[in-house]
Amino acid sequence: MRVYVPLTLSGLAEAHKTGELGAGPLTAYAVTPALRDWCLSDDIEELEYAALSRAALASLRLLAGDDGAPRRRVVVAVDVPDGAVASGPDRGLDPAALGEVRVAGVVPLAKAAAVHVDAEDAEADMAAAVQALPAADGGDGEAQFAVDGAEDHELLWFATQEIPNLLGLGG
Repeated sequence: MRVYVPLTLSGLAEAHKTGELGAGPLTAYAVTPALRDWCLSDDIEELEYAALSRAALASLRLLAGDDGAPRRRVVVAVDVPDGAVASGPDRGLDPAALGEVRVAGVVPLAKAAAVHVDAEDAEADMAAAVQALPAADGGDGEAQFAVDGAEDHELLWFATQEIPNLLGLGG
């Protein structure tokens, strides 16, 4: 099953250093029945994009907790065994948790299919979105507009071999 793991560039650097995305349970996003119902689509590409977008929002939230990380969202697409994935039963009906799953066990970075990262020119908008998150969560419409603006930036696709370059480590 393809899952999308939200990270920051700091988190990606740690994964590159250790060789794993982390020990489970790891929060990720995938095409779940609830996400299918929400999207009202059977097009797998649309559904995968929706799961990726949910992971990108989760990455934005991770940025809010990592003051030192560059303000760029990071999502790692990983293929894991179906049996390693479970929907979060405690959040299954929460609209904010659409597509959210838990991945059990260690997730090796070597299993990653691709890395999706914001371009450098998105940093100012991501910083504004991170700043607006608390007010948006409180119902402030203007702040929500700033958070939604993050979605105006498409994540760029990178092969896993490009991770060292993304991290400024060279080839």
